[in-house]
Amino acid sequence: MANARTLTRVQGQASRKSPAPAQILSGEAVLDALKMILLIGAPLNEVLTSVTRLIEAHSEGMLCSIFLLDKDGLHLRYAAAPNLPEAYRAATDGACIGPNAGSCGTAAYLRQPVFVSDIFSDPKWVKYRDLALQSGLRAAWSSPIMSHDGNVLGTFGIYYREVRHPGPGEIQLIDYASRIAGIAIERDRSQSALQQAYRELRQLIDYLPQHVVVLDAEGSLLQANEMLLDYYGRTLEEMQGAGTDERVKRDLHPDDRERVRSERQNGISKGAPFEIEKRLLGKDGRYRWFLFRYNPLLNEEGRVARWFVTATDFEDRKQAEQRMHNENLALREEIDRSSMYETIVGSSEALRKVLSQVDKVGPTDSTVLILGETGTGKELIASAIHKRSRRSAKAFIRVNCAAIPVSLIASELFGHEKGAFTGALQRRAGRFESADGGTIFLDEIGELSPETQLALLRVLQEREIERVGSSQPISIDVRVLAATNRDLEAAASAGTFRQDLFYRLNVFPIRIPSLRERRDDIPLLVEYLVERYARRAGKRFSQINKKTLDILQAYDWPGNVRELQNVIERAVILCEGDTLSVDETWLHRKSNQLSGQPVSRHGVLADDKKEFADRERKAIEAALAECQGRVSGPRGAAAILGIPHQTLESKIVSLGIDKRRFKVPSPRGGSD
Repeated sequence: MANARTLTRVQGQASRKSPAPAQILSGEAVLDALKMILLIGAPLNEVLTSVTRLIEAHSEGMLCSIFLLDKDGLHLRYAAAPNLPEAYRAATDGACIGPNAGSCGTAAYLRQPVFVSDIFSDPKWVKYRDLALQSGLRAAWSSPIMSHDGNVLGTFGIYYREVRHPGPGEIQLIDYASRIAGIAIERDRSQSALQQAYRELRQLIDYLPQHVVVLDAEGSLLQANEMLLDYYGRTLEEMQGAGTDERVKRDLHPDDRERVRSERQNGISKGAPFEIEKRLLGKDGRYRWFLFRYNPLLNEEGRVARWFVTATDFEDRKQAEQRMHNENLALREEIDRSSMYETIVGSSEALRKVLSQVDKVGPTDSTVLILGETGTGKELIASAIHKRSRRSAKAFIRVNCAAIPVSLIASELFGHEKGAFTGALQRRAGRFESADGGTIFLDEIGELSPETQLALLRVLQEREIERVGSSQPISIDVRVLAATNRDLEAAASAGTFRQDLFYRLNVFPIRIPSLRERRDDIPLLVEYLVERYARRAGKRFSQINKKTLDILQAYDWPGNVRELQNVIERAVILCEGDTLSVDETWLHRKSNQLSGQPVSRHGVLADDKKEFADRERKAIEAALAECQGRVSGPRGAAAILGIPHQTLESKIVSLGIDKRRFKVPSPRGGSD
């Protein structure tokens, strides 16, 4: 009586179906049940029925059958097919074997496996095709059940309701299932063969690309496959030993502990299948995401006897989802960003030179340092470089280094762990992680603190970051574009900016000309900006006052294009009628031409190139004479004049100054 109840319990469990598409029943459980059935001497048809149910439990939608070959060696009789359609069973019971007798009949005839992926088109199914299709069967795989001395005992068949090609794992599975059925048929002679099959199937389960776990009713670990043990780098005894609770806390990501504990307790208390996503710490010291599927094994009273659990690594999918999330955030920031730069406007020689450099460096992954005064459009050039690169489909992340407090810049760039500092309530990815696979633009990079400069140097050298509060390096693939209005070379020489970082950034420098260096572009820029702001304001201007254009072209524009933008927006708002004009008083306090007063702005050569060439030449020559012809460096003419050395070199060439005549020759026999 006890034996009958035990067999009923195993069959009942095997017939339960889980909605999960992955494998849902442990191979160890299969063999444990088979071993128990064989040892208690259950009738053969009950043993074979249990085999089919247990194999069916491995995959949703699988149907299994076992045929036995008649004594005449020609006809097949069903020994077990618990879930095949009844009409199909009745019509095919007693089928004759042959070369075109369906999958099972052909497998018995050929004495080798037959895999039919599509019954509709396979000639082996001509005789039974209509019957199979009417029964909803579309794929049929079969393997002959052989005795130990090479005789055909029957066949083991697997059916699917859709076209399906067997994979290596499924081919192995049907092979092992056929062997186990043969062992059951010859159980009085097959104890040693059963043990071998047990070991082989256990090995198959051990090396499935999933973690397989068996828990007791309360959730304590009973068994685990080799894949799981190898991930942790522990033995089964270590996993089951003292300190289990502490080890679980250590292995589980801190951010997941409370959630996982709650979901697991809730799922186990309900006694129904459930899933949990969690991050586990491997022996390599890294966390990876796993999807755990819990499926209960019930006893005859309907209570949970064991839990069978599979865990699938889906770290790559999670990372892809995170990257997509970061890119979406960046896209929303881009859409919301109210920047004036929608396109590059202008046709001057100075601007064409810059665009030529952009076209050349854009397709590469080289680091670019963009130099220029405030408001010249450095961010626009950085965006153009990104759009011309192979990374254009990925994120373009902007960071204004001067706008972030010194105490937060490292966290903003590299992210932080939960609890890394006061207010760090959860882990946060930094801008570099958000830009992974794409481009990051570091504006005002000259404002970085020495500590952050050192961290950025490591990113450029090693392509790795460390979140604040963590010592775990994270590999990234990011192109770096940087911009500044400072003379970084002079700052590096003066010790206020790291020289090694400067050389890492200065791979491909691009100098953006100021607006006064491209006065020919002012009319085009004015037309573009007028049209833009007029459209926003619901106005229409048919012409621009000529005097206004003269005023705008004569002005030195210390704020460059950004200042021009503000002036035009103000004019659009105030002007009535269809002619746009600018009030001279808006500019007279700054304009050298209108006020007659010299412009005093440290660090900028603001004199008009045409009208003040003599004054400009004298200032440069005086600085060169004082520095003995040296242009760059902390004691060079550029530092005295307060401008980037690239700007000074350009001025020297445009004014035709021979800087060599200011150099002091070394005394004969002396050394430099």
